[in-house]
Amino acid sequence: MQNTRTEASGGHPSSYLLPLLQLADSALPTGAFSHSFGLETFLERGLVRDEETFRIWLTQFIHTQLTYSDGLAIRLALEAASTAELRELDTMLTAQALPRQVREAGVKMGARMLQIASVILDSPEIEQYRADVAAGVCSGHPALAFAVAGRRLQVPLPELVGTYLFSTATSLTQNAIRGIPIGQDAGQRVLRGIHPDIAAATARIAKLDRSDFGATAPGLEIAQMRHERQRARMFMS
Repeated sequence: MQNTRTEASGGHPSSYLLPLLQLADSALPTGAFSHSFGLETFLERGLVRDEETFRIWLTQFIHTQLTYSDGLAIRLALEAASTAELRELDTMLTAQALPRQVREAGVKMGARMLQIASVILDSPEIEQYRADVAAGVCSGHPALAFAVAGRRLQVPLPELVGTYLFSTATSLTQNAIRGIPIGQDAGQRVLRGIHPDIAAATARIAKLDRSDFGATAPGLEIAQMRHERQRARMFMS
């Protein structure tokens, strides 16, 4: 007998699911594997040195910088009513990224995310954002590119934000596996352990005010700034 749930849905995934999974794939060639977003500074200082200390670092990253910049920007992009508002969000994302390497990482990864999104989706809004980046009107940012793609796919806010947060955490975990190093099983334990943190951050983002945008942890930003002067580096940021 066929499963009742399968019969009800026709056996097909939601129309946005497969494109969303493709955009969130940790193997997506955006260059994320080259960036640690300050993690490498903590490694160099011995503050992150094993599975547990990495889990603590990743949790703090999710609840601070990732929530109040990328995550909130995605929600605001879904709420934007015009191209002008999307351009303003791009300016805000660039301006709040005070560490130079983090700002440059956003530009590079944003350009790649837009390029890939244009291959996956037929979207005038994505093409407009790409044109704005090419013309120098916008800088480009992966969170905003992801949000524009999510609008085209009509992904509900919780799914879109949660997917982006977890995708970013997955990329950072893969970098920690190489950089600390920790084993693949340890990485999977960390990712399973942050499920409640992703859920909590997603719920918080839905309730934040626009004035909350850009809040971060000073210690993290300082580590990100110090990284460019670090003597030996595996990552670009």
